Amino acid sequence: MNKLIQYIKDSKTELKKVVWPTKKQIINHTALVIGFSLALAVFLGIIDYALNKTLEIIL
Repeated sequence: MNKLIQYIKDSKTELKKVVWPTKKQIINHTALVIGFSLALAVFLGIIDYALNKTLEIIL
């Protein structure tokens, strides 16, 4: 039980050392992830469409 209490205390101490991102950083990083995800989805959609059309021509 003593180890558990010490672990919790150490965890609290370490969490106080964390440099949390600002709201602006969170918004920017979130927008970057969403933008990258959309770009990747469009790219994969184009590849899928092209491969489907190629297979239709071949078959």
